Amino acid sequence: GPPPARPVPPPAPAAALTPVSPRNHRSSSDSSPEASSRDMSSAPSTPPSVDKVDGFSRKSVRKARQKRSQSSSQFRSQGKPIELTPLPLLKDVPSSEQPELFLKKLQQCCVIFDFMDTLSDLKMKEYKRSTLNELVDYITISRGCLTEQTYPEVVRMVSCNIFRTLPPSDSNEFDPEEDEPTLEASWPHLQLVYEFFIRFLESQEFQPSIAKKYIDQKFVLQLLELFDSEDPRERDYLKTVLHRIYGKFLGLRAFIRKQINNIFLRFVYETEHFNGVAELLEILGSIINGFALPLKAEHKQFLVKVLIPLHTVRSLSLFHAQLAYCIVQFLEKDPSLTEPVIRGLMKFWPKTCSQKEVMFLGELEEILDVIEPSQFVKIQEPLFKQIAKCVSSPHFQVAERALYYWNNEYIMSLIEENSNVILPIMFSSLYRISKEHWNPAIVALVYNVLKAFMEMNSTMFDELTATYKSDRQREKKKEKEREELWKKLEDLELKRGLRRDGIIP
Repeated sequence: GPPPARPVPPPAPAAALTPVSPRNHRSSSDSSPEASSRDMSSAPSTPPSVDKVDGFSRKSVRKARQKRSQSSSQFRSQGKPIELTPLPLLKDVPSSEQPELFLKKLQQCCVIFDFMDTLSDLKMKEYKRSTLNELVDYITISRGCLTEQTYPEVVRMVSCNIFRTLPPSDSNEFDPEEDEPTLEASWPHLQLVYEFFIRFLESQEFQPSIAKKYIDQKFVLQLLELFDSEDPRERDYLKTVLHRIYGKFLGLRAFIRKQINNIFLRFVYETEHFNGVAELLEILGSIINGFALPLKAEHKQFLVKVLIPLHTVRSLSLFHAQLAYCIVQFLEKDPSLTEPVIRGLMKFWPKTCSQKEVMFLGELEEILDVIEPSQFVKIQEPLFKQIAKCVSSPHFQVAERALYYWNNEYIMSLIEENSNVILPIMFSSLYRISKEHWNPAIVALVYNVLKAFMEMNSTMFDELTATYKSDRQREKKKEKEREELWKKLEDLELKRGLRRDGIIP
């Protein structure tokens, strides 16, 4: 049988894709990557008498023993076995015959095998696998192998193998956070096709001027559709392929950005399902890194109209790290975008999902790490009103994440410079929690924050303490008066009732 495929490294963090730098080209604010590193429940003993439905059982508990499933849309209906005529190895023929043999091998590799039938065509499957391996080595080592005739054949072979209708998910309600992904059954061949295509694009002899006839908009569209593959290994290769194409083909850059834009809008407003969002955001992180200044209006619009609304999606946790990286990249390029970004996050702030609130607070801290003091002043009031709400949250993780801001030296310096605005916003929430919060760890953190505020501006702190106490006393007095009034009304009602019944005169 075929030897096991070598393990594919996990997807690299967003920063691992090299920034794409602007070139002196007609689209000055587009970008061009240099070669980037590709490193990139057991049954109850007695049957229950009533079928109970537990609304809170997690899928992961129910599916603890789920097997890793494989699927593929590449299968044949005809039962005839495939026969390929074995060709000699490239290294065994004279160099003059190698180009023609290379083309023949590319054509042979266009034949697709059915991997859902594990017993069919075993010999030919192994022959194709070894041929693909040979092609990968040949294109990596040989000089002069990329003649003009090879370009259409390479693109045809790659297209035949990778472009396909993706198989439907095994479960109707596929949840990427809970369910095991369905792996592509034809991966032993597919991986080598991707590996070959990447070596082709990275070859020193590769000429975009010839390749652009074959790697065109239609090719890119089909490539982007594959990002919805459930197999994370495939998405990792696609990420590298698309990044190389973006770097080599300047004429396709605006088109690629527009199509990614469309995928995200469809994802946010229509389907809420697309497997490759994290990978596309990772590529965008390096593209944004290479934008020239001043930023084009289309790039700013992409940030406000596409990246900010991506925060509303239920499955945010699957791609939040890459999304936050893209947002911070934009703000490092153009600090004037800070206000619309923070106001956008405030607009979409989660109301009922604590896990998402913790993510938003984490992203906000990353933004505050790069914020300019002049921009901070513009948004400090709505920002700290929101932070005050988070600090008051009964969910201790939300409160804890918000209170950790006071451990950040840069944020502390910004708060200190503007304590006359921030302290009055935060004070009543902090003082109340220090007396009332159920979690002792939160109370301890709040005491530290109050202590820091006291050291920053002791005069204002004392004034606010006095005002808070007098306000509380006024509230207590009002409450007492209200209770006494209700008591009087109840007594009156009781007397009227007794009089009506003739019990008292």
